[in-house]
Amino acid sequence: MAKSTLKFRDSEADFRRIAADIDARKFAPVYLLMGEEPYFIDVLCDKLAGGVLTEAERSFNQIVLYGRDTDGGTVASYCRQVPMMGNYEVIIVKEAQRLDKIDLIASYTSKPQSSTILVLCHKEKSADKRQQLYKTCLANGVVFESVRPRDYEIKEWLGGFVRSKGLEIDPASIELLVNHIGTDISKISNELSKLLVSLPEGNRRITNAEIETYIGISKEFNNFELCKAVVTKDVRRALTIADSLSRNPKEYPLLLTIMALFSAFREIFIVNYLRWQAQRGVPFPSDQQLMGILKSGNIYMLRDLKQNALLWHNRKVFEILGLLREYDAKSKGVDSGGASDGELLRELLLKIFM
Repeated sequence: MAKSTLKFRDSEADFRRIAADIDARKFAPVYLLMGEEPYFIDVLCDKLAGGVLTEAERSFNQIVLYGRDTDGGTVASYCRQVPMMGNYEVIIVKEAQRLDKIDLIASYTSKPQSSTILVLCHKEKSADKRQQLYKTCLANGVVFESVRPRDYEIKEWLGGFVRSKGLEIDPASIELLVNHIGTDISKISNELSKLLVSLPEGNRRITNAEIETYIGISKEFNNFELCKAVVTKDVRRALTIADSLSRNPKEYPLLLTIMALFSAFREIFIVNYLRWQAQRGVPFPSDQQLMGILKSGNIYMLRDLKQNALLWHNRKVFEILGLLREYDAKSKGVDSGGASDGELLRELLLKIFM
């Protein structure tokens, strides 16, 4: 099946629209919640699980099934039941991607009951859009496709998420969180939830100090600081930070470190290429234009980026991007020679500085 072309911002907009409808009690008879990003699927499922029926009604009219323990025929049978002492019956199927005989549900979703709300949580991947189940859910209910964000998209989402909680966060703190956690929205949400509970009363601003204190990300040794040391060619500091990260592989998996380095050198490559074009008569973009090209919302870091880019020739940057792809594969066990993540990171950095 072809990879989805849906963009993260469109997926998030769909999520907000569906969530608003659920809050307004505008329910559909069928919800197919599918895709690689589990956070939005979980939030919508929780809204339906807690927002359709009263607590007393849930005892009789809400059933939670798991794909590995049931099949499509059983799900369809439950959906055809009549609610007891209430207006709705809610059938929630978690791990729907593991359902056996999932096509049997299509016979129900082609003509669903108005008194039943079926919620299919199809994680890890999207349902096959060529199959009848997808087509009937789309025709008679709500289909939501949850798309994983890219690194530049997660930063914008994170800023908006924090503001939605009535808080402020500075760009450097966003960089620190993303470089430490990556683009896993569920993990980011969990870490921020812990921070929000721990913030002193009256403190509505998140900075590096709060992140270090309440989430435990060191502002001295993390992927953000490693990238800064590498792109400024501070070899000793880069190797010191790398040694610290390698002693804490659960918090700083090699794959996330490589992603952070790739993002940093990708930006350098773009800036150097634009400078090369400027020498040939194409105007160098303004800061606002450059932010659009880089897909970055952090204007405060552009000065450092433009300065650091002068330290690297693009032929070397192109070579480094190739190295990062190679070590991305090694971090996943491909031709790693049995080396530990710490050994691979040190080896990678030495090759970058050579």
